[in-house]
Amino acid sequence: MAKDYYEILGLNKNASKEDIKKAFYKMAHKYHPDKKGGDEIRFKEVNEACQILSNEGKRKNYDQFGSGFENIAGGYASGQTGGQYSQGGFGGFDFSNFSGGFQNGGNAGVEFDFGNLNDIFSDFFGGGMRGRSQARRGRDISTEMQITFSESIFGVARKFLMTKNSTCSICQGTGGKPGAKMETCKHCNGQGRIHETKRSLLGPISTTKTCEECMGSGQIPSEKCENCKGKGILREENEITVNVPTGIRDGEMIRMSGVGEAVSGGTSGDLYIKINVSPHSIFRREGSNLIMTMELKLSDALLGAEYPVQTLDGEIKVKIPEGVSVNEILRVKGKGVPERGKRGDLLIKLNIKMPKKLSRKSRKIIEELKEDGI
Repeated sequence: MAKDYYEILGLNKNASKEDIKKAFYKMAHKYHPDKKGGDEIRFKEVNEACQILSNEGKRKNYDQFGSGFENIAGGYASGQTGGQYSQGGFGGFDFSNFSGGFQNGGNAGVEFDFGNLNDIFSDFFGGGMRGRSQARRGRDISTEMQITFSESIFGVARKFLMTKNSTCSICQGTGGKPGAKMETCKHCNGQGRIHETKRSLLGPISTTKTCEECMGSGQIPSEKCENCKGKGILREENEITVNVPTGIRDGEMIRMSGVGEAVSGGTSGDLYIKINVSPHSIFRREGSNLIMTMELKLSDALLGAEYPVQTLDGEIKVKIPEGVSVNEILRVKGKGVPERGKRGDLLIKLNIKMPKKLSRKSRKIIEELKEDGI
């Protein structure tokens, strides 16, 4: 559903930057999650609306295309409102003398540094609001794979090499030398998390971050792994086996969970593989069926015949009944695409090839047939 950022802030389209600033402060104060009766979802919407309308370029695109403008004009990605915010989201506002707060009725007269406001929002929504935290996760990566038409029907196992950040095979991601003792991290006292309190126009915001020394484990090795230099991960070439399932379609994606980029103290991302299927010279696919065209001689169409057909399973014999018509379809059961434990059919579309020239003998025979009403 399209979002009306002006309505979210209680403004009209002629609102000035000063109007937007005042509306944001008012609405953010009202919906701040740490306040009694606050609303986290509305608070995020208010912030999103302010990020768009406070930026001249984004506001222009929004006014022209609506809240879906990022898909048209390459602007703000609304899908990021749950965690990260683009830099300069409050561009054009001078908050240097803006003061106030949300705790205990406000902290009038106390000035805040808005230079790191986006960092505060990132920490607030993505790193520990009310004690919640998100586990570290490696980056998702993607690639493409070309397979034959036959491989798309019956499936195939493919191997390929990919260079990416991987868990160190020597220390298994601990960062420690094999056999080295693990010691309590002094930076976080073994908690794995660092608690911080920041002051902003939203009032004091308490955040919890993963300790950068131990990467959240609470322990550090007494000796570093020589292979990865204590990082627990290293960039190397990996052999990856992809099992392409039967019946996959051109353009479909295969997701390999945990095969993406590795990250210290967290879980690996996912690998997405786009499958490109090469077209076949004879067959095309329609659902679970395979379609092909067969050319018949006129005499075979009239009298019937038996034709060899090369299917994806091998050669078979197909009987052509007498008196078939142009574009008539013959069905060969069980020679199509495997789906949900059964196979579709092979559909053979008949095309009667008409002779361009007739010999005297052929013409005479045709004329006799014509007299017989054939």
